Amino acid sequence: MAATKVLVVDDSITMRALFTNALERSKDIVVVGAADGAEEARAMIAQLHPDVLTLDVEMPGMNGIDFLAELMETRPIPVVMLSTLTQKGADISLRAIELGAVDCFPKPQRATPDEFEKISAKLCKTVLTAAKTNLAARKLPTTMAPVAAPGDYEWQGEIVVVAGGMGGIEAASDMLAAFPANCPPTVVSLAIDEGLGVPFASRLSRSSAAKIKLAVDGDLLEQGVVYVAIDPRFHVVVDRWPGGRLRLVDRDPVNGVRPSADLLFGSVAKTGAAKSIGVVLSGDGNDGGAGIAAIKAAGGTCLVQDPATALVPSMAHAAIARGVTAMAAPCQLAAQACPTRSACVAA
Repeated sequence: MAATKVLVVDDSITMRALFTNALERSKDIVVVGAADGAEEARAMIAQLHPDVLTLDVEMPGMNGIDFLAELMETRPIPVVMLSTLTQKGADISLRAIELGAVDCFPKPQRATPDEFEKISAKLCKTVLTAAKTNLAARKLPTTMAPVAAPGDYEWQGEIVVVAGGMGGIEAASDMLAAFPANCPPTVVSLAIDEGLGVPFASRLSRSSAAKIKLAVDGDLLEQGVVYVAIDPRFHVVVDRWPGGRLRLVDRDPVNGVRPSADLLFGSVAKTGAAKSIGVVLSGDGNDGGAGIAAIKAAGGTCLVQDPATALVPSMAHAAIARGVTAMAAPCQLAAQACPTRSACVAA
């Protein structure tokens, strides 16, 4: 398999050299060029045809966000945005994802070879995953499912657990925007940059009728609340059902992932059984496959984002391989997770 060609775009000569060295530690990546800004990057893209761009936000002339918007209009290419570990940086990163960046990667706080050596493996994995993204999914027409009218959804004691990775922000946003205000207790676990947690939850609060909150250890799971679990230091599980609480578990990654979809799904399969609803969204790897199989075996409901609509369809394919056949675009998954009374009668 040919190596993934990467173009590094950063106005700092030091950062260009450090990112280049970090990326070329992988035998599967070749850095074909390093540009100091948008103008040079345009010329290099046309000449070198990179598979992935790493793009800094702060650059002289056209900034990274404006250049990203231009690229998505004129020459879509997988872009990994380089972010800073600040609240402002997280807000900009979320905006980059809205514009079309496939992921954001936090810059080390110190620009030293030692610091970049520490992040090299994660950076390379992010770039290699970005190279596999299905950019065509962004062009597919979507029809937003209507939010259930008050009284049209009647909760029957179900609990919803949702998991994803790269591409999961957009998918979860579309799905939860169509949730009713009285939705089942819902846990959304995404393996993404932890800095995106606060702005992502804030954006969901503006678009969803349900209450949105960041998951905290010991949270009582209540109807009408969506709990967002992103912290990469902890897995998230449900201790019992009904009347359960969220538990943040400090243990090693499972299959290289933390938080693990398999652990979350497995805990709900055990405690919620037929009342459990598992949803697999866009993401890399096979995390969630075993867990969604456990929910299926327990008699629960299993849903998966249609791979054709997923930016990274690996997790969806893993769920389908386990026998999950209920596939839909994210905005349509809400109607299956929270069926209205009329839909229940029709069924």
